Amino acid sequence: MTSAPPHREIAVVAFAQTVHRRISDELSEVEMLMPVLHEVLDRTGLKTADIDFTCSGSSDYLAGRAFSFTLALDGVGAWPPISESHVEMDGAWALYEAWTKLLTGDADTALVYAYGKSSPGPVRDVLTRQLDPYYVAPLWPDSVALAALQAQALIDTGAADEPALAAVAARNRENAAANPHAQLRHRVPQGDYLVRPLRTGDCPPIGDGAAAVILAAGDRARALCARPAWIRGIDHRIEAHGLGVRDLTDSPSTRLAAERAGAFARPVDTAELHAPFTAQEIVLRRALRLGDDVTVNPSGGALAAHPIMAAGLIRLGEAAARIHRGASDRALAHATSGPCLQQNLVAVLEGEPR
Repeated sequence: MTSAPPHREIAVVAFAQTVHRRISDELSEVEMLMPVLHEVLDRTGLKTADIDFTCSGSSDYLAGRAFSFTLALDGVGAWPPISESHVEMDGAWALYEAWTKLLTGDADTALVYAYGKSSPGPVRDVLTRQLDPYYVAPLWPDSVALAALQAQALIDTGAADEPALAAVAARNRENAAANPHAQLRHRVPQGDYLVRPLRTGDCPPIGDGAAAVILAAGDRARALCARPAWIRGIDHRIEAHGLGVRDLTDSPSTRLAAERAGAFARPVDTAELHAPFTAQEIVLRRALRLGDDVTVNPSGGALAAHPIMAAGLIRLGEAAARIHRGASDRALAHATSGPCLQQNLVAVLEGEPR
């Protein structure tokens, strides 16, 4: 898992996402996806037949059935047969697979999409099923309780306090005021404690949504996009599965992924961090050595919209979109999966000099 070799440049050339909503009962996953897939193709002028490789990210846990991704293939049109793959992960990892496919030269274009509907059931309970099945899952610690352990550990070190967490929440949601796709586009009261020290405002909204990006290589990317967001490096790493053997106030896997992706070689001007809980942004900023001169989560981040399985891909898409429109020259995008920042992916994207 290393950065892209110089002989095969790959870029994000288009990004689209839904307007994220608390509930979308009237829409199936396919109906939620279709407008996004049409939009991302329209941005490049490509047709489905022009896509060499398709990769998706979703979760059977959320869908409540096995191999649920096969139904979503109706959205991309699986006939005539297409070259397709799927990861049971956030769509950021589907993008990683597509990136490796393009690196081999077997494809010049790729469509990556991800979706998640958290509204139909108690998502906090559902996510306990991803925990260690022998020692942790039987205790039913939900995602908020585990994040609260991490937040309290951070506070105990003196690296943060509850007002600092509240400030993270306020800044992200104020940023989201300019994001028409965000679920929360206004300042949200911190509210009551869910699990101390985390209040309602420290936690992500529950909602439904989808996102898609198109990757292209070399001159194909330049033909499809006025200012491609070149992926200069991308890498992902994982922490130990056992929470008790980890330092929850640090994220060495994020730091290693960033180093391998080349994030520390030169400064970035933008960072889109997948931090569903306020304390996690503080952990990530320290691991990634982000100073006050870096614009963090101009989209509002996962605290403004958190469609599970798509939120990480959205961080990559938002970073790329800023490069497309000239708001950034060198951006870092981060995605996470699992409890307490267990798995982490970091990508560095650049626009060509202006």
